[in-house]
Amino acid sequence: MVAGSTTTERVSKVEAKRLWNATVKDSHNFCPLVLPHIFSSVTTLEGDGGVGTIKQFNFTPEAIKDFSFVKERVDEIDEEKLVYKYTVIEGGPLGKKLISLSYEMKFVAKEGGCVISRTSNYETHPGAEFDEAKVKEVKELMNAMFEKVEQYLLSNPNVYC
Repeated sequence: MVAGSTTTERVSKVEAKRLWNATVKDSHNFCPLVLPHIFSSVTTLEGDGGVGTIKQFNFTPEAIKDFSFVKERVDEIDEEKLVYKYTVIEGGPLGKKLISLSYEMKFVAKEGGCVISRTSNYETHPGAEFDEAKVKEVKELMNAMFEKVEQYLLSNPNVYC
């Protein structure tokens, strides 16, 4: 069993609040709209978007080969500090190699945009090998998704203000 974390940080030309509104507050509409090649749909199964809300993200077969969906529970949502914490509770990589997986996203305003940091905390099943290649693949997918999100928001300056 291996427990660990990984953090990625990215600078964006988009304002923190706009990224927050699009990717956190309205992810159920935004993700399938801007990333239809990855998300076939996002459904709120329980809650109103606040702590305890459960969402299911359904993936297209072409985008994610290892699984078709992931269910996430909102653990913290801080509108003032723009901090979002959530836990994968079903689907995705859980069960096969991971016992647990949670994330923390922070959006920090800076002149001309913001800095987004995303920390993943995970715990593998006993005997499961930590797959550096898979971690790299996921990071590359996240970067490609972010580029599409940023491109959409920069091309549509009046949305998610």
